[in-house]
Formats: sequence, structure tokens, C-alpha cells
Amino acid sequence: MKLPRVLLAAPASGSGKTLLTCGILKALTNRHRKAAAFKCGPDYIDPMFHSRVMGISSKNLDLFFTDENTTRYLFGKEAKNADISILEGVMGFYDGVGGIATNASSYELAKVTNTPVVLIIDTKGMSLSVVALIQGFLSFRPDCKIKGVILNRMNGGLYPRIKEEIEKNLPIKVLGYVPFMKEYVIESRHLGLVAPGEIKDLQRRLDGLAGEMEKTVDMDGLIALAGEAGELSWEKPRLPQALPREKPVIIGIARDEAFCFCYRDNLELMEEMGAELTFFSPLHGRELPKGLDGMIFYGGYPELYAEKLSQNLSFLKSVQKAIEKGIPYLAECGGFMYLHKQMEDMEGREYSMVGAIDGKAYQTRGLKRFGYITLQAGKRQILGEKGAVCRGHEFHYFDSTANGEDFLAVKPFGKKSWSCIHAADGRAVGFPHLYYYSNPEMIYHFLLSCQRRGNNDC
Repeated sequence: MKLPRVLLAAPASGSGKTLLTCGILKALTNRHRKAAAFKCGPDYIDPMFHSRVMGISSKNLDLFFTDENTTRYLFGKEAKNADISILEGVMGFYDGVGGIATNASSYELAKVTNTPVVLIIDTKGMSLSVVALIQGFLSFRPDCKIKGVILNRMNGGLYPRIKEEIEKNLPIKVLGYVPFMKEYVIESRHLGLVAPGEIKDLQRRLDGLAGEMEKTVDMDGLIALAGEAGELSWEKPRLPQALPREKPVIIGIARDEAFCFCYRDNLELMEEMGAELTFFSPLHGRELPKGLDGMIFYGGYPELYAEKLSQNLSFLKSVQKAIEKGIPYLAECGGFMYLHKQMEDMEGREYSMVGAIDGKAYQTRGLKRFGYITLQAGKRQILGEKGAVCRGHEFHYFDSTANGEDFLAVKPFGKKSWSCIHAADGRAVGFPHLYYYSNPEMIYHFLLSCQRRGNNDC
């Protein structure tokens, strides 16, 4: 298929990728272009800015989680409904798993999806040296697909001369610049950018940013470059057959300010398999929805809302009653923390939670077990047979006195491993975030267990 697209990458994290991606998406929306957005890598927060703020469909693409064909399929499935797709890179352009390879990097994603790349260069403290920097990125891998650059935090008076030097010395087009604009900077905190719902006047900021970028960025040139992307093909990956349709399999999912980390493809895959999804709020709800066959508690920021979660006694009791009744459930990271007997907040204050895990989630003030992992089941349980394998990642500043021992997590290249996850016939809960397309059979096994439980009416 012919799918106009461009990937925005950078030499390093902190170069302004997310801010400029949001500005470009907003400018495209203002031009009445139907855009789709994608985030390279496992980050949850950047796609929230794409989708929840601007109403633009946004998904993750990650070549550690999925093979090349599945990655193209997931991209094309969404991109075919858009006029143009903007892919936002991760970290530095060539930075992949383990810090020593290009696997799962923005560079690899550009190759696999045959996508032209625009390099965003943070020029603070540089002038002519930016030419050498770009030259290095172009020559490091001849198949890099870097076709253009945007100069971030560039002085407007200096820009014409730097643009001339770049285009005179390198086979690349300069697509404009963005001056430093303090009023449009997006704040960060311990798990990355602050969630969009917490930023005052965000729509005003994005409108202002898009307006400025229309003046200084060659949007027509960017759109033209996206149109030069080659055709892309894929095959739909093989998935388990849809669940038997005797009755809907209703899965309740925690979703609010405290529980907001979830991959769209995970939800859509469950729906494709025959699940009916409904959402609930442990922060604001009084009780779980009626008629649930299963529950999922994804991650987020429960540590920021620990007191309010603990004080919502009616909802805690509703979750406790559902677990006692035997409703199957999954939990990841923040959702796992919520299920503990106690959980600390960011100030180290301790609060009572659900109590399904006899332990305490506590703050460590440093990243624990950070990064990609391959998970292998140590026994038969709700996600499948012993030896079943899927992929995921961990990213948290908290730990637990009861991490579980039913899966083995292995870092890329097999240099480090640890036991994790409490898994049995009725649950699988732990810190790892799972990506279901890495092994669709595992989430299918969970849904099948939920259906059987519902059919037995236990």
C-alpha cells in the first residue's frame, strides 16, 4: 500500500521529539489533514499526547515485541485510515536494546517500515558543529533513510547561514527550525513526561506551538517527503480463533488518572478475540461493573493517588469481593501495586490497598529492573502452559516485598534474569508490562479462562 509517512528521530533523548511531534500533528490537524501517530518503543505517555489531546489515533510500534511482518501489519492497519502518518522515534536514532545494538531502535523501525526520517537536532550550544553531527549520523549506517533535518532551539538570525552550510555540504534537506519557546515546554517527572490531563492550558500551548511552527518549519516540504515513502506490504499474523460465542466475555479494565498505561493494540487484540471491554475507575467509582468475567489492572501512577485510592473503601471492598468470588484477573506494575496489602506514596507514607498480595509496595528512589524482558512461565497457569513465552518491559521506581516466583524474566542477550509474577489458575500479577502480540496465545488463554468461569457461573 502507498501510505504517506515520516519518522521524527533525534541524536538523543531530550532533543524535543515529543514537543515537535505534537506541534506537527497539531499543524496537520489545523490543515484538515487526517493524521495517524505512532511511538517507537514501549513508552505509554507520548501516545497520550497524540490521542487524548488532539484526538489523533496513536499506537506503539516496537521491534522487540513483534517481528518485522507483525510490526508492518500493526502500522498499516492504522495508517491506511489516515492521510499521513507521523512516527515518533525513541531515545537516540541508533539506540536499541541493551545499549549496544540497533535492534528495536528508531533506525531499525525506519528500515522495516521503509519510512523517510527527519532528524531533530537540539542545536543549543552549537553552530557549525551541527553539520558535522548530521554528517556522522548519515555516514554511520548508509541505509539510515535520513532525508531531512529540523533544527530545534535554533536562533532565527543564525538559521539561514546554518541551513546553507548543511545543504551545501550534505545530501539532505533542512526543513526549518524551532526557536526556544519556554512557554510551550512539556514538564517531566519520574516516569517521563507529565500526563496530558495534568497540564494546564495544554490545548492553548499546542495551538501556540503549531502556529509558531507554521512560520518556521517547512510543513509543505515535510508533507511532500512523507509522500515519497515507498509502498509497504504485510500479511496478517496468525491469531487464535475467536472465542466461542455462547455469551459475551466481559472484561473490566481499570482506567483513570491512576491507571492509564495501556497499549491500544492489547485492547484491540482482546476485542478481536471476542472479548467485550468495559472500564472502571478505582479512584472515582463506588464499585465494579456488574457481570464481569475478568478484570485487568494496568499500570500508571497509583503512588500519586495512594491516599484517595485507600480512602475509596467501597471500591476496595468491591474488588476484594470479586477476587473472593473467583473472578480471574491480571495486573501490571501500578495495578500490581494497588493489589498489595500496603502501598507507599511518593513521600513514603503507607496506605492500605486491596490486600490480594500479602506484601508492601515501597518506593526505592531509583529505577528497578528497567527495560525489555522476555518472560517464561515456570508452571501451567492462567496465561498458558509451563514454558510459555512472551515479551514485555519493566519501568518503575517502586518495588515489592512479594514480587512472585512463577515466571522467569530474562534481559536481552541473557546477561541478567530474575523471578517474578504471582501466577495461578485465577490470576497473573506482577511488575512486568506485557505486550500481547508477542504471544497472542497467552491472552487468549486468559480470556478462555474468563469465559469458562462465566459459563460455570461461579
